Amino acid sequence: MAPAQKNVDADVCDTDLPSQIKMRLIAIDNKSQNREHCDNNNSVDNISEKVNVDTGFDLEKYESMEFKSKFRWPDLTVQVLLHLVSIYGLYLIVTFKVKFLTTIFAFLTIYTSGFGITAGVHRLWSHRAYQARTPLRVLLALLFTITGQRDIYTWALDHRVHHKYTETAADPHDIRRGFWFAHVGWLVLTPHPAVEDRRAAFRLTSRDLDSDPVVAWQKKYFIPLFALLNVILPVWIPWYCWDELLVNSFVVSFVTRFTITLNIAFCVNSFAHLWGNKPYDRFIKSTENVMVSLAALGEGWHNYHHVFPWDYRTSELGRINISTGFIDAFAKIGWAYNLKTATNAMIISRAKRSGDGTLGDKEEPDPTLKNEGIE
Repeated sequence: MAPAQKNVDADVCDTDLPSQIKMRLIAIDNKSQNREHCDNNNSVDNISEKVNVDTGFDLEKYESMEFKSKFRWPDLTVQVLLHLVSIYGLYLIVTFKVKFLTTIFAFLTIYTSGFGITAGVHRLWSHRAYQARTPLRVLLALLFTITGQRDIYTWALDHRVHHKYTETAADPHDIRRGFWFAHVGWLVLTPHPAVEDRRAAFRLTSRDLDSDPVVAWQKKYFIPLFALLNVILPVWIPWYCWDELLVNSFVVSFVTRFTITLNIAFCVNSFAHLWGNKPYDRFIKSTENVMVSLAALGEGWHNYHHVFPWDYRTSELGRINISTGFIDAFAKIGWAYNLKTATNAMIISRAKRSGDGTLGDKEEPDPTLKNEGIE
């Protein structure tokens, strides 16, 4: 067990109902002590927990309404240009027309900055699955900024909406609208009115984000930080340190790297909601996807994550999860603490009741199972 790790029991959450039904039941019984550990994990500090975001929200009305998205042309243009230039960047890489050090630097930057998404804006700020000291929060904020995926506040807010309203009209990247919508379409199309409604409502329940000075700082200075960390430095380093052509450095170390990072994150919304097994809840669309987990530093164990979103590991022990090791390393020096985990008994109980029977498919056995008397 990782340092400062604690197990969390969640009787209400450990049900085999679809997420949409659980969401409605939680809205009715909003005084439940355990509801912050359910699919949405959206409860925040004590003040904001008094706000019931479902009051006056009629999901069925939004589900039945006719709505047709329109292209947001500036966003679509940016995505098209990024991907077209990235094709050229990949050509430069495979034909060795760019220096090998530049390629290595680009991919090292992709995976180093990725911890800003996985351990940072996702597990720390969106789900509050653990707590972090200021030095670690600053480090994660800087790494996340390198990825260029908007500011922490906006990303975390959207992710909380996604978890509470998964597979409904209020889900920002509703997988029911197809692979391409969940992958990138939601960024270039006008959002459903239900999504806009929930984004506005969730600003009332995100006071933990409002009160975090690191989040506020990164949000306030996002544009200059983005320019410095995501564009200027990645392009300048290969050009200055090993005489890479400036245009090649721009194409590979900024555009191609940035686009690959985006698509790895997109895959969690698309591939990991469509293809894979469902050991913990066969009634939801999120799956356990090995390839996404390898690419996204452990974020592809998505069936587990949607059942236990408050677990800092986002997977069971024994799964390939580099980001969990990253958090554990900082826990050992005291920068990460109060790491929340589901008990093995809870995991196995849930799998037996609502899983698809594939719980035993692990990369390696969990050594703690025997200690808890579970075979």
